[in-house]
Order: sequence, then C-alpha cells, then structure tokens
Amino acid sequence: MATTKFKGNEVTLSGTELKVGDVAPVVTVVAKDLSDLQVGGQKGKAQIVVVVPSLDTAVCAAETRKFNEAAAKVENAEVIVVSMDLPFAMGRFCTTEGISNLSVGSDFRAKAFAKSYGVLISSGPLAGVTCRAVFVINASGIITYKEICPEITEEPNYEAALAAVNESVSTSCCGSCH
Repeated sequence: MATTKFKGNEVTLSGTELKVGDVAPVVTVVAKDLSDLQVGGQKGKAQIVVVVPSLDTAVCAAETRKFNEAAAKVENAEVIVVSMDLPFAMGRFCTTEGISNLSVGSDFRAKAFAKSYGVLISSGPLAGVTCRAVFVINASGIITYKEICPEITEEPNYEAALAAVNESVSTSCCGSCH
C-alpha cells in the first residue's frame, strides 16, 4: 500500500497504484459548471493532472496558480486540477483568483478518480480526500510522469512535471509502439 505524510505523520493511500508507463484510466469528474469532465485516457494532447486535497488551503491555491501560469505557455496540453472540493467552491476559487488556463474537476461524488489513480487518503485527519500528486499523460493516454508528494503540505516538483509535459508534447511518437 502506498503512503505519504501529512505534517510528518504517515498516511495510507488507497486505490489502484499507477506507475509510469501505465495507461491512464479514463475517469469522469464534475466540472465547476456541474458538467462532466473527462480525465485520463487518450485525448490527442498531453494532460497534466494536478491532484490537491482542497483549493481552500494556501499550498493548493499557490500550486493551482503556478500551474495556471505554466498552462498558458504549453501548447497541445491541458491542465486539470482535481480535488474533493465542491464544484461551486472550485468555480468561486477560479473566478476570485483569475484562473482561466486550466480546468478544475471535483471527485466528490464517487471518489472514482482518487480510487482509480491511487491517491485517496484512507487514514489520518485528511481521510476521504486526495493527497497531493501530479500525473503527466501523453497524447496516447500513457502516464509519462508521476509524483506523489512525500509531504502533503509541500508543493510538487514543478520543474520535473513541466519538463515531462514538454517532452510529451514535443515528441512525434504516438506512444503506441511501447
């Protein structure tokens, strides 16, 4: 079972543990306007899936702002932030913060994303929400980068995630030859 830490204390993650090279499961989350938003799978462009516990924390807000800025600079890729926040709160956050270069999706209904990607916290005070993680998925739906942040209260390695997405969008390989 995978683990991470929250304020130095180990917490257990549940769900399917995915690895680089795995096919990214297709999961539907709820967009800020209550429509369905598909995450994962083959979309013909790269995806940066940013997983946060809640946009209502300083670290998650800062991370989302940084990925929003980065998303404006990456062509042929989309950034999707997934959390357990309600869609209304996510929409309010995006409006207040001027977030317009990425999509937000709530996994509050069935926790299907968290379970499919192995990022559901199942122990400790944050049980029931997602840990902090980043997945890069290439145009063919293959996971090319994964980071489960070792400490939930700390930001991810932006440089590594952005390098992975830039590599995913710059290659001419469709990924199906693996």
